[in-house]
Amino acid sequence: MIRILIADDHAIVREGLKQIVAQTMDIVVAGEASNAAETLEMVRKLPIDLLLLDISMPGRSGLDVLVEIKRDLPEIPVLILSLHPEDQYALRMLKAGASGYVTKESASDQLIHAIRKVASGGKYMSMPLAEKLVFGMVKDKGLAPHEILSNREFQVFRMIAGGKTVGEIADELSLSAKTISTNRARIMEKMGLRNNAEFTQYAISHKLLEASMA
Repeated sequence: MIRILIADDHAIVREGLKQIVAQTMDIVVAGEASNAAETLEMVRKLPIDLLLLDISMPGRSGLDVLVEIKRDLPEIPVLILSLHPEDQYALRMLKAGASGYVTKESASDQLIHAIRKVASGGKYMSMPLAEKLVFGMVKDKGLAPHEILSNREFQVFRMIAGGKTVGEIADELSLSAKTISTNRARIMEKMGLRNNAEFTQYAISHKLLEASMA
């Protein structure tokens, strides 16, 4: 039996995932979490075989959760579930230690296949992304500006682009305003952006914001 933990801040999404899993004979939902703190607590407390993790959650992002889990509990495989297309986030998440990436638009049988493959120790990605990797179509020299950001810089970039102030970001991430300002300056230098309006324009044009933020 594959025991999974579902981490997503939307109750309706968690319910839908539980209904999909309920149709199988070999997968069971061992727990669910709605934010980063709950996710990290339950990962350490529950006996699970896989974490099904959403990227976008309130407070610390799914990427932060992934990095911490891979640092402290590397044996737990993490399958990312996201609204974002693979070409925007998958490589970053895989490099951070995720074992697979599935979009929320994927068919239920694709999700079940991904869960089984990752839980058995394998990796999961769609055929189009796999082909890009195999044939060298995804290369560092061809990275978009936002793809050269560190994970923290990328998180701060999205929050600024979404309209949050330096102070708000510092409070949400439990960091100093000086640290966030330093991150902002590095982002501007790396991406060639001049102000917050350009952050937002870039994020919208590259579809890097949630619908509720854009």
